[in-house]
Amino acid sequence: MRTATVAAAVVAFAAATATPASAINTYNATPAPERTEVGALVATWDNDNNPATPDRVDWVCSGTMIDRDTFLTAAHCTTDWPANVKFYVSLLQDVQSALDAAPGTPAQKAAAVGVQGVAHNDPSYPGNSADSHDIAVVEVPAKQMAARWSFTPATLPTAGKLDALGPQALDDIEYSVVGYGTEEALNAPGGHTHPGGGTRMKAPLGFNALNNTWLRLSMIESQGYGGACYGDSGGPNFATIDGTRTLVATTITGDAPCYATNVVYRLDTPSARTFLTPYVRLP
Repeated sequence: MRTATVAAAVVAFAAATATPASAINTYNATPAPERTEVGALVATWDNDNNPATPDRVDWVCSGTMIDRDTFLTAAHCTTDWPANVKFYVSLLQDVQSALDAAPGTPAQKAAAVGVQGVAHNDPSYPGNSADSHDIAVVEVPAKQMAARWSFTPATLPTAGKLDALGPQALDDIEYSVVGYGTEEALNAPGGHTHPGGGTRMKAPLGFNALNNTWLRLSMIESQGYGGACYGDSGGPNFATIDGTRTLVATTITGDAPCYATNVVYRLDTPSARTFLTPYVRLP
């Protein structure tokens, strides 16, 4: 599992052995084969700084196609890698099984499951607690994506949409999180373990709080909610607004066992919109 960044009592939700990501936990969660715009970020990299040994390949985070050639994810998923890292976007439902079954070198396995792209991070990342700037895109060839998968890009929110709705309306909205991450913590000898991951899953969420750049969503099992965990970083948090499924935020962090809160980076803020403007037409 990628080394996660711990701040206060939360941990970045990224998966792989070199950086952070998260996953949809199992309670109140179901497979999401219909969410074909949601994909996994796959990476190949030098895992041991030894050119004589093969590179490693793995899925490391989640993300969403926001137009035909732009995959939205988190900056902590695409930074702090060895210099030879290469990124691929896969829209397969079960990327882990596909990687396991693919023959050949790490590069051949990555190409078998995904389309190679170029990552661009918010240059202000890692920012601070008020605004982490934890946002990135991977630009991929539109023709190659279209040749392999059929998908409708996610709908982004208009500027300041969540602020305009207000607390009562935000509390009444239906939310869902989608991603490839692991399951919630299991107590085991030696501490928590997080099994699973690599399959696209979804879970309902509830409103908790809104800040200038953060949306906090409840994952409390007894209230009928599920949530994100390790490997879900960069993945979408949807809200149904005026009858439209809208990608309002991306998964960044939460409580370490993946039981309580999904902390997600808003996409309707000036900061996020400034970063996205060169890559996608914003509403």
